[in-house]
Amino acid sequence: MTLDRRTLLLSTASILGAARWGRLPIPRAKAPLRILFLGGTGFIGPHMVQRALDRGHQVTLFSRGRHGTELFPGVERLVGDRNGQLDALKGKKWDVVIDNSGYTADNVKASGELLAGNVSHYLFTSTLDAYRDYFTAGIDESFPLATLPAGAPQDPGKYYGPLKAMSEREVARIYPNRHTIIRPGWIVGPGDNAHLFTYWVLRVRRGGDILTPGGPDDPMQVIDARDLAAFVIHAAEERLPGAYNAVGPQSNWAELLHGIKATTSATSTFHWADADFLKANGVKPFFGMPLWWPSRNDYDPGPMPSGLTGGIGIFRVKGEKALAAGMTHRPLADLVRDTADWYAKEFKDWPETGRPGPTPAREAELIKLLGARR
Repeated sequence: MTLDRRTLLLSTASILGAARWGRLPIPRAKAPLRILFLGGTGFIGPHMVQRALDRGHQVTLFSRGRHGTELFPGVERLVGDRNGQLDALKGKKWDVVIDNSGYTADNVKASGELLAGNVSHYLFTSTLDAYRDYFTAGIDESFPLATLPAGAPQDPGKYYGPLKAMSEREVARIYPNRHTIIRPGWIVGPGDNAHLFTYWVLRVRRGGDILTPGGPDDPMQVIDARDLAAFVIHAAEERLPGAYNAVGPQSNWAELLHGIKATTSATSTFHWADADFLKANGVKPFFGMPLWWPSRNDYDPGPMPSGLTGGIGIFRVKGEKALAAGMTHRPLADLVRDTADWYAKEFKDWPETGRPGPTPAREAELIKLLGARR
């Protein structure tokens, strides 16, 4: 999941930095595969491509050729567009296709049908937003999927989740016994073009009085993009069948913030602001208060982009199936340090405006208002 779920892109330099970050020796796969990536130059794609290369697989990238053209020199590149320009894919064979750029059912249907006779397995990167809602804690892979309202257009900007669900159905229809569906939760780490997690890493490391959302026990659940990439390539290698929630370990806000604090010598004080206070002061979830949605089903912050929403289950999603199939998670301290080091290398300074979270002045004002109310 990105800030608006699909449109944010990194600069080429930042993508390269993210793909190379936190590299450790990785064992080679026993049986190298020919892997086609439909989209591999955004946030999560480079991590997957790098993992595939490290495992010794032969990689082909299909994209419009507009971003990340300096990535992975020597890798085969095919130029085209999901919107009807698929000729570059004709007449070629691969063992696995990893589809990271399917946002409408029509586009997924077109690529899926074109490749059906030329690939052995189709792995589709979906999203937790493909589920009907987040009004239930403990959502597993059997939870009902979202549906597109009757007559609604295939517009990912408005119906991102339902269109991902429709795309999943197309993949399952075309590849009934040879597909994998990956439903990631909130993806963070080096290369995070939304900077929602990055905000908390840098803010806690700066120290001082910090406005924090909800309460210490509010649930939190994030997955490192590198752990997601490792699981995706593992799923491709093993041809894992069916759907998998790719989510991080269950945690809460106190554990997250104190975990970040443990990686720095900065002194900080957390000021917990409940959902009603934040709403009354015009602070919206995700953007105004990064990575946060109150653990309740009656919260209405007003219009949100790309259908962003929440409920008691948004950060309480079950990931046991993926764990049993081989998913692993690195320690929070490693995620925090790598994110901070990556950001410092790629962006230098944290701007006061034009990024998630309140400005320093606004944060101080809200903390003062919070204290006065109490």
